[in-house]
Amino acid sequence: MEFVMQEPVLVVGLGGAGCKLATSVKNRIGCECLLVSHDPRDLNHESTKILINTSPILNPSVYLIRGVSFGARSSIAEKMEPYSTIIIMANLAGKSGAALSPIVSQIGKELGKNVLSFGIMPFKFEKDKIFFSGVSLKRLKANSDCTIIVDNDALLESNPDLTPDSCNLIANSAVLQVVSTLRNSSLPLETNILSTSKDIPDVETSLRDSIKMLYEDASPNSIKSALLYVVGGNKVPVGVLNSMVNTISGIFGNDSTRVSLSVTGGESSKVVLLTSIEGETRFDKYDPLGFISKQSVLDWDEPESSVKIDLDLEQIE
Repeated sequence: MEFVMQEPVLVVGLGGAGCKLATSVKNRIGCECLLVSHDPRDLNHESTKILINTSPILNPSVYLIRGVSFGARSSIAEKMEPYSTIIIMANLAGKSGAALSPIVSQIGKELGKNVLSFGIMPFKFEKDKIFFSGVSLKRLKANSDCTIIVDNDALLESNPDLTPDSCNLIANSAVLQVVSTLRNSSLPLETNILSTSKDIPDVETSLRDSIKMLYEDASPNSIKSALLYVVGGNKVPVGVLNSMVNTISGIFGNDSTRVSLSVTGGESSKVVLLTSIEGETRFDKYDPLGFISKQSVLDWDEPESSVKIDLDLEQIE
């Protein structure tokens, strides 16, 4: 089974990075856009927007943002209703992305929409964000037909000379590359890992860096299919492209692993590798209790949240 995009399409951006990506996707594929965040600065774009108002709290927790968002469920559902496909862009390293992705994806699932989600994971040194990102990713995957994980930390480990901002730019470019081809291609269902490299003239070196990034997140034995995007591949000799496909097939070493190639034009050259994963990834360890099946958890239906309750209580001394 594969995920196939159906018109009309709505891309939903959650939080700062998610809103920026959603706006770029809107311009790239010509779809409608919905921006949702607790920070008004994230909504400074010409698109439909919903503010999750946590005022007067200046620094709300993930749980508080999520709790307040329940009041906007009907508004979000109303915006989603006319569309067949919902593409969710969520930076799970940010508060809004981690808080809202379980809620928004659950709404899409309840409405019976085709839900494709992109979850951007935090850097390893952002230790205070790892747990929240792992919990949100688990729910995002459960509510989505297809989930694509972008691991900035793996990109940084493969290229230690890069700055965090450079990693974000490279990862965002890879996401846009995948989204721009959705009208003419399909994606494997379930969980996919997106790996890439910085712009370098040698596409074979770029492929090596992409594979190195993939190895940070999953073992080769867990890979069931691979889609190889070669940006600038229209200038690459056919023999080199054939060699790259054979290299990927040989590395994964499984006769059932399907390898596909997509060649696109571009001024610079690099490889974007999208692999379908079956089994555990390192993200499953972000939540220490993630190994517990949701069938064994009493409170799985509603994600953890807190709410603002103004109680007029007299102080008792």
